[in-house]
Amino acid sequence: MSRASSQAAQRRLTDRSLTILDVRAHLEKIAGASGRGSKKRREELLESLMSRADDLERKWMVKSVYGEMQHGVGEGLMLEAVAEAVDVEIEAVRRAHMFLGDLGETARLALTEGVSRLRAVSLTLFRPVKPMLAEMAYSVEEALQEGGAPLAFEYKFDGARVQVHKKGQGVRVFSRRLSDVTESLPDVVSLVRGSATAQACVFDGEVIAVNGEDRPLPFQDLMRRFRRKRGVERAREEVPVRLYLFDILYVDGRLLVDEPYSKRWEELSKTKGAIGAAPMIVTSSVDEAQRFMEESLAAGHEGLMAKALDSPYRPGSRGNMWFKVKPAETLDLAIVAADWGYGRRTGWLSDYYLAALDESSGEFSLVGKTFKGLTDEEFEWITRRLQELKVSEDEHAVYVRPSIVVEVAFGEVQKSPRYKSGLALRFARITRIRDEKTPEEVDTIGKVRELYERQFRSKGRLG
Repeated sequence: MSRASSQAAQRRLTDRSLTILDVRAHLEKIAGASGRGSKKRREELLESLMSRADDLERKWMVKSVYGEMQHGVGEGLMLEAVAEAVDVEIEAVRRAHMFLGDLGETARLALTEGVSRLRAVSLTLFRPVKPMLAEMAYSVEEALQEGGAPLAFEYKFDGARVQVHKKGQGVRVFSRRLSDVTESLPDVVSLVRGSATAQACVFDGEVIAVNGEDRPLPFQDLMRRFRRKRGVERAREEVPVRLYLFDILYVDGRLLVDEPYSKRWEELSKTKGAIGAAPMIVTSSVDEAQRFMEESLAAGHEGLMAKALDSPYRPGSRGNMWFKVKPAETLDLAIVAADWGYGRRTGWLSDYYLAALDESSGEFSLVGKTFKGLTDEEFEWITRRLQELKVSEDEHAVYVRPSIVVEVAFGEVQKSPRYKSGLALRFARITRIRDEKTPEEVDTIGKVRELYERQFRSKGRLG
């Protein structure tokens, strides 16, 4: 046994090695814990599992629990594997997975009950459906070129995607990740229960937070409401929300996911009652779409969604059918540290710590972190360069002299207790390497604060 293995064995609280089945059994018990005292029970089970693991096992189990495995095997690849295993077209597997919302259940059904059972899977009320996603477009011109004119343009909200199921007086609300958030949103439940004209339906929409003047609040404020289970009534008073619908998947026994967007919008208009819908226009005109974009931004929203009129409802990013169009601010920032990548990024320093210059101290202050935006060749180049700039290293990161400057696009600036600057970039991605700039020329913390404050020209503030 190697020295490292011997030390790992000494750190275990039991001599018996963990097996995959042991881990699965523990995780199933954790998932099954419910009722009073369930949080403490889950913590005890997780602590028990970790106590039986060595350092390396704990590392990977924690990454699994937090969804940060980064092993390069994504959901799409797993669905392709299931399709190949049972010799069925990939679309049949994707469709079943959309309705089941569970990769493991999709695989189990295909492998144990056969292709005919897989094809028979359909929408079940109160079982959330995988949402349809959108590609990114950086202008209305690009959306019209890629998606084909005319397109439907809707306001894009800075909120939380929700799927609302109704049957009679029963209403359940699910998050984008298919979690049940009904208890956190009693006002949404009441609105749908009292307004939807159908006996049974499934809506797709967005919840946003608003202030007393009905102006949209930053996403951070919405998170004070979303998924909350305690103090809901107080939070409801502090952070009111608005529901906006933009799609309908099912109504009174009719499945609509294969109908074109234009038909679903007609059904939504007839079914939503007094519930708000996303403002929408249909146009082929760049100028008209751009004016609509400016109206959305002036109202405090993120931009536009652009949707093909003939698009069915499909899970994931399904080609040139839906686009999100929003202007992106950019900052020039210095890379001051990086983490080693996992999965297909193994061997590269590819998760970068981004810093602005603090004018008051002359130091570089963190405002974000990202691995997005670069090509493989750029990852390789930056990895070599950062190793030349390394000043120290620990098990988590390589720390470097600020030398590489990158242009970073982002969605918004939000408050952050995590960084000394008190600010963090949301949805940061590197758009290019600024070889011509020195670290002393990067943007300042003052500029980042200015961008944070500028957001409130259109957005509201809480309180």
